[in-house]
Amino acid sequence: MIDVLRAGALTTVQDGGRAGHAHLGVPAAGALDGPALRLANRLVGNDEAAAGLEITVTGCRLRFRRAVMVAVTGARTARLTVDGRSVDAGVPVPVPAGAVLDVGRATAGVRTYLAVAGGLDVPAVLGSRSTDTLSGLGPPALRDGDVLPVGTPQGPPAPVWFTVPAPAGGAIELRVLPGPRVDWFTAAALTTFTSATYTVSPKSNRVAARLTGPRLTRAIDGELPSEGLVLGAVQVPAGGEPLVFLADHPTTGGYPVIGVVEPADLPLLAQSRPGTPVTFRRGADAWT
Repeated sequence: MIDVLRAGALTTVQDGGRAGHAHLGVPAAGALDGPALRLANRLVGNDEAAAGLEITVTGCRLRFRRAVMVAVTGARTARLTVDGRSVDAGVPVPVPAGAVLDVGRATAGVRTYLAVAGGLDVPAVLGSRSTDTLSGLGPPALRDGDVLPVGTPQGPPAPVWFTVPAPAGGAIELRVLPGPRVDWFTAAALTTFTSATYTVSPKSNRVAARLTGPRLTRAIDGELPSEGLVLGAVQVPAGGEPLVFLADHPTTGGYPVIGVVEPADLPLLAQSRPGTPVTFRRGADAWT
């Protein structure tokens, strides 16, 4: 068991997500920075899709009732200690029974991932242990005083001799493919979309990264019936500023989708703080 001494601003259980249920209106959820969680799981001998913690900005503090192996990846933190002793991120770290792991505030990036050998053994819902902040499926966000069960370790930790670098921060470029409603926008809007610089809004969350910057004008002013949405869809609401849907996105929406971000680029966006400059680069020649 793990005792949650300090949950932080938003710490949730995440795994590989509950894909395959969009036809039921259920988002996939899962870790926003999937590579970071998969790496942490590999470091402690877990299956890559095992459930761990996604810790947002402010860190957390946990007490482990039995000796475990843990790994921390993702955002760079101000401190990472076991009973006050500094330890490294990006490598397997032994935690003795009764010890306290303190994950400090993120200093670069947004989301830190913690994997525990054996994975977090909270109940699965539709095949996943992920917290979905939009639908409410899965375990609720952690609160001080919560207790988390840990599964049985499946294999030895990975042998590594180096630490994995954390996100460096700074401007990001996202490759984008044409969306299903690209024809709803003017030629000038398409040029603006792939040449202007946007910034990440403080209103961003696990559902979507909202962007501030030049408005994108429509060529068609009508209304759309709700239609399917995919991870990375760039939707343009009535105000004209785009947003990029992340793991907890709704499965349908009525605003036009101008483009879709390459899935491999979404972790960059997930680790980008408010104010980060964002540009879009055409990822194919299919634009009109």
